[in-house]
Formats: sequence, C-alpha cells, structure tokens
Amino acid sequence: MHLTYNDKDYEIVIERKKGQRNTYIRVNKQLQIKVTTNYLTSMRAINDLIRNNTDKICDMIDEQEIKKKNNSGFFYLGKQYVVIYCNDKGITFSDDKVYINHDFDIDAWYKKQAKVLFQERLDYNYEKFTKDIPYPRLRIRKMTSRWGVCNVSTHVITLNLELIKRDVNYLDYVIIHELSHLIHGNHSNRFWKLVEDNMPNYKKYRKEMKEF
Repeated sequence: MHLTYNDKDYEIVIERKKGQRNTYIRVNKQLQIKVTTNYLTSMRAINDLIRNNTDKICDMIDEQEIKKKNNSGFFYLGKQYVVIYCNDKGITFSDDKVYINHDFDIDAWYKKQAKVLFQERLDYNYEKFTKDIPYPRLRIRKMTSRWGVCNVSTHVITLNLELIKRDVNYLDYVIIHELSHLIHGNHSNRFWKLVEDNMPNYKKYRKEMKEF
C-alpha cells in the first residue's frame, strides 16, 4: 500500500498487535506511514481511516521531510557544511566546507567539542540563573527522544550530544529548561514562568527545535 503526496509514493506499513485497542497512524523517520492496530481491524476500516485523515498524514510527512533535511549532512554549531574527504589527518573548516579523512571519528570529535562547550554554557547559565539551585553535574550522551534530562535527586543534568550540531541558543534553552527542573520537577505553569524569567524568548527556540 502507498499514499501519493507531492508526486512521491510513501509506503503504508500495517502493524497488528495483540491487545491493541485503538488504531494509530504515524510517519516515522524512514518516511513510512505506520498504522498500528489490532488483528480484528478490517482493511476496509484501515483504508477509510487513511482516507479520512489524509490531510493530517500529509502534515506529518511534511514534518518528517523537514526533520530529514535538517539532519542530513554535517552540522556544527548551527551551520551545515559540505564534507570533502581528503588524506589529511584531523578536521579542517573552510567557509561552507569541512575537510576530513575517511577514517576520522566524527562522533568522538563531536563529543570532545561538546565537553568543553556544554560545560561553558552550563556554567554561564547557572551563574545568571534567577533562583538559588545546587550546582549540577553534567553528562553528555546521544538520546533519540530528548534534548535533555534532569535527575532532581542526584542533581545531574544530561544533555543530548546532538546539540553540538545546533546553534548555541538551542543549547542554552535546553540547559535553562533542565536547571528549572531543579526548582519545579514538572511542567507546571510555574515551571514555564521560571524558564521565561531566564530566557524570555524561549518559545521561539522550543518551537524551532521540533523541526530537528
């Protein structure tokens, strides 16, 4: 099964699960339209659901296409570079190009840069934070569904390594978000007010990050 949108065919994958009560439609990173349902749902019902929700599905496709574009290629601190492979060791930047060896460990390099920058930005935002909070320990790792995590009991903030690819303003927003959790462990109105006190335009960055 396929759905045609903007002259492209998008595969429809049906996944039936035992005990699944409702039917859900989502578009994954591979740009597949995944329908999750139970074994009793008829193909006619699935086709009707897809037809009745075509506009929403197309919106989800647009969102994933934007995310795919924003994550394809080499990014560093908010700028995209064209990768040029060469025999030189290390990494060299030049305007919109980056020169690297085929054997260069990009992830290790990203992590090395992140350790320095993330600590600098954590210290900076901690010093100007509007509330007295314990100084948190920093951890960095790759995460697939979160930009940051705050362990309130241990005062550990974990930041997503992928933030090294983005403009530093997004990094600052995530840090302020997690620092605010040291006061409010939920996402209450008071929590968002504290985030706004420390970053008045946080809504702009929060909205834009949904496209990454």
